[in-house]
Amino acid sequence: MTGPTTRVLALLELLQSHKRLSGTEIAEMLGVDKRTVRRYISALEELGIPVTTEHGPHGGYMLVAGFKLPPMMFTHEETLALSLGLLAAKTLQLTDASPALTSVQAKLERVMPEHIQARARSITQHTNLLLPDSGLPQEQSLLMPLMEAIESQRRVQVVYVGKAEPGQQRELDPYGMFYRLGHWYIGGFCHLRQALRTFRLDRLAEVTLLKATFERPLNYNAAEQFKQSLCAMPGNLKVRVLLHTDLDTATRELGTSASILTQEDNAIFIETVVDSTEWFAWWLVRLPFDFTIISPDSLKQALRRRAEQLMGYC
Repeated sequence: MTGPTTRVLALLELLQSHKRLSGTEIAEMLGVDKRTVRRYISALEELGIPVTTEHGPHGGYMLVAGFKLPPMMFTHEETLALSLGLLAAKTLQLTDASPALTSVQAKLERVMPEHIQARARSITQHTNLLLPDSGLPQEQSLLMPLMEAIESQRRVQVVYVGKAEPGQQRELDPYGMFYRLGHWYIGGFCHLRQALRTFRLDRLAEVTLLKATFERPLNYNAAEQFKQSLCAMPGNLKVRVLLHTDLDTATRELGTSASILTQEDNAIFIETVVDSTEWFAWWLVRLPFDFTIISPDSLKQALRRRAEQLMGYC
């Protein structure tokens, strides 16, 4: 559990990385109330950290100009977070990322105290993460240019290749990305359709960074936009499947798709919307536990066809 000492150190890092923060902003970032923030500020001052307090409606807290601590001071919880994050990135096997990840880990270990180094190396050597496939190679090659466009708020030109249509050029303001069921997606404003759209990266043949810039909407979330658009699409089917397992097991097995899980009393359900019962039936049979399809009937029929197909391989 994260204790007060860890949150005081987190506050120090926040003050070093931001010019000024209000008490409200700090409280939201740390998950505490403003009275606790003032107590943490006092704790920093007692440690000799020069914190300046500005009062008034536009006031806040800041470090004295020019004050910097050594950049690497990690708690055990931060070491765990960093080590698991690097391990997850390696497991996803992002394009050309392995040398960079190795370099990052070496730099971190070089500035860590010896006992923290030992913990980081132990996590790396003795922990395995079984994550879903990280997407097709063409998806991975587009990640860096798209992330650059998102960060710099630059418009991109993409060539979109649909299931039954040739490549089509579109201009897109990329707002954000997410990963779902083995594929990467990018969401943003499509200038061809004059609306928010989501594109799967394996359907993009190329990406070109343009000079035009854009302003990202506040609180935009690409994954939430995707789920809302799925529910709004005509012809999509609502799926409800009862899982014969516990929530922890289901969450672990579904990984990044665990958001489609719901719990009612002691029962665990998959509730989502699909546009292909054949594909979803194929996905269901990969689960390592039993399940019962509640609805729709077309999914039950698709699963029977899939089962007959699999039996034909025996």
